Amino acid sequence: MKPWFNIVPTIVLLTLFAAQESSAPAPVPVDKEPHHHLLLKNDQLLVMRVTLQPGERSLYHVHSVDDVAVWLGHSSAAQQLPNEPEGAPAEQKPGNISLRTLHETPFTHRVHNLGPGLFDVLDVELLQRPEHPSTGAAGPVAGENPSARVYKWTLAPGGVTPMHTHQRPYLIVAATGFQLKMTAPDGQSVTHEIQPGDFHWVTTKVTHTLANAGTGEGQIIEIELK
Repeated sequence: MKPWFNIVPTIVLLTLFAAQESSAPAPVPVDKEPHHHLLLKNDQLLVMRVTLQPGERSLYHVHSVDDVAVWLGHSSAAQQLPNEPEGAPAEQKPGNISLRTLHETPFTHRVHNLGPGLFDVLDVELLQRPEHPSTGAAGPVAGENPSARVYKWTLAPGGVTPMHTHQRPYLIVAATGFQLKMTAPDGQSVTHEIQPGDFHWVTTKVTHTLANAGTGEGQIIEIELK
């Protein structure tokens, strides 16, 4: 039998190793997480494209404000909170959206791409909550949190949205690639070939319709600040 003074240090070391393995690594701010690629930053929002290859995990990272995520690809991914088991996988497809509302504390997690496709998401961090949110909506609301309303337009070839007005700054995002035609009330129009993940930040009042001038289904997401 080993002397007790040899056994005790061994037990202490095993306990320390177990504690280290069970504690999550220190999280990083969301804009410092290496899979979050910063595309736009201003006083009102951050826009990041998040990509994970099959099997990859992000670092633990912290969301400190309300946000909106727009899926650009087909994926199966799970999220994990610090010191908790990984959650069940969730299947996503282009055009899916999720909105997060921050309460009293930041939200920390990491994401695991279970494959087989690329995890490809546009993450929009909303830096300011309005003291007096606008009450009017530009169209049917697909989702909202205290910082923004989201409109989702799914357009068949030749499909056109109703004429609608954005009173507040908004981000228009292409969830899929197609020929987007935008028309003003005076009939003037412009057409753009857009790709998944393309976006445009608009700070002026806009009234327009959106139309699909291509041959395949198109999806547009508009994220309007409140």
